[in-house]
Amino acid sequence: MVDVQDVVLSAREKQCLQWVEEGKSSWEIGVILRVSENTVNFHLKNAMRKLEVTTRIQCAIKARRLGLI
Repeated sequence: MVDVQDVVLSAREKQCLQWVEEGKSSWEIGVILRVSENTVNFHLKNAMRKLEVTTRIQCAIKARRLGLI
């Protein structure tokens, strides 16, 4: 189980997760943040690993519940 005190999300991971909450695709987030779709996926995968979840939606929900975003 993830201890919230041990989880530190980068600013970019937080930004990506906030856009996931808004229903944006990786491509759309990339356009908004002016980075590639692959870069968005990189940040989301890192956040998913840190929060021990398997989907981007689970990640956004868990990050919100833990007060990380």
